[in-house]
Amino acid sequence: MKDIDTLLKEVKRIHFIGIGGSGMCPLAEILISLGYKLSGSDNNDTETFRRIEKEGAKVYLGQVKENLTEDIELVIYTNAILKGNEELEYAKEHFPCFERADLLGAISRLYSNCIGICGTHGKTTVTSMTTQILMEAGLDPSAVIGGKLPLIDAYGRHGYSQNFVCESCEFNNTFLKMNADIAVILNIDEDHLDFFKNLDNIKKSFREFAENTTRTIIYNGDDKNTVDTIKGIEGKKLISFGRGDSNEWVAKNEKIPGGFHSEYDLYHNGEFTAHIELSVPGEHNILNSVAAFAAAYESGADIKSICKGIKEFKGAGRRFELLGTYKGITFADDYAHHPAELKVTLEAAMKMGYNRVWAVHQPFTYTRTSLLLDDFAKVLQIPDKCVLSEIMGSREVNTIGIHTKDLADKIPGSVWFETFEEICDYVLENAESGDLVITLGCGDIYKAARMMVNRLK
Repeated sequence: MKDIDTLLKEVKRIHFIGIGGSGMCPLAEILISLGYKLSGSDNNDTETFRRIEKEGAKVYLGQVKENLTEDIELVIYTNAILKGNEELEYAKEHFPCFERADLLGAISRLYSNCIGICGTHGKTTVTSMTTQILMEAGLDPSAVIGGKLPLIDAYGRHGYSQNFVCESCEFNNTFLKMNADIAVILNIDEDHLDFFKNLDNIKKSFREFAENTTRTIIYNGDDKNTVDTIKGIEGKKLISFGRGDSNEWVAKNEKIPGGFHSEYDLYHNGEFTAHIELSVPGEHNILNSVAAFAAAYESGADIKSICKGIKEFKGAGRRFELLGTYKGITFADDYAHHPAELKVTLEAAMKMGYNRVWAVHQPFTYTRTSLLLDDFAKVLQIPDKCVLSEIMGSREVNTIGIHTKDLADKIPGSVWFETFEEICDYVLENAESGDLVITLGCGDIYKAARMMVNRLK
């Protein structure tokens, strides 16, 4: 069978199985803009599903083999499709089929300036921020983002330049299908241990991603795991960022007064470059913005446009997303699902001047919860109140015998509930005017936040 790069040059008729997924939708939009004729199916009638229909794709609700017409030349599917899916099984027998990651890799090679943004934490924020900066600078990027960027109200876009900003996820080694021209490595931490098993394997994958990069590596010079991983790489331009003076891009004179704003001075090779103002909370977002600044600068954006793009960036969907204030109680939602992410998010929340901070957390996967149990217990003691839901197993079966109660027992004063309704009842009975309630997790805990907001509305 021909490889996907060759097929993309030869075919014009493509079908997506799972076209409404947040990772599939922007790829479909890019292909439609490039002139391909698309169709696709999904089991869920979502906003993204209908968005693709409006873009011109023929869409089918439900996944059956009848969706596959004879004129189809290539089928793309998401790895979220369960084994035994009728449409996918039939497609594999009758058409060339490739997984989403393969298509993303092929699309990355269509652009001469593909910016691949990777790291255990912060990928979506930096991908969103870099996209917004390049749009502000008039560089018209294409983008594939892991969260919704409010500026475009979408998970990605098609531009008409050679700039392509792409969130590059390490899970299942997806990012190894890509060839970035500029790699941005934000940090390397222990995560997805059900797949990687240990930190050494994670570092090996990031090393391979860096070596696959054609031109430039922008990396966190303050992160030991990242520095160790890229040590000895030759033939690339290496650019470091951080707070330490040894880095090429350095954030200094930071001011974090609370709320959703912070500011700092940015230095390049020891010389003052610009005063940066941020409209997203937390110390971690200062480093995120330095990484985005460096990536945009390397891509030809001017300093004034970069500063404006950073200031106007108000965050990505589910990244400390402010949902509103109702009866004096402020609600926010965040994707944090790893102890390191919870730590920076909750520390930022605690500095924002609210009377009390309520963390409503949904643990995600039994493996991660079990392996990092003590780390989760430590960071979930940061807020004033901690409320836990049942563990969302996602792709896993609970063969470990881990339960939310095991985590709650390690967090003094915490409570846990089996349903979102019970969580909603408890929080609304006990939260007071002046409090912040933030839901945290990469599963469907956002539904609990919306449930609370809707009740107060």
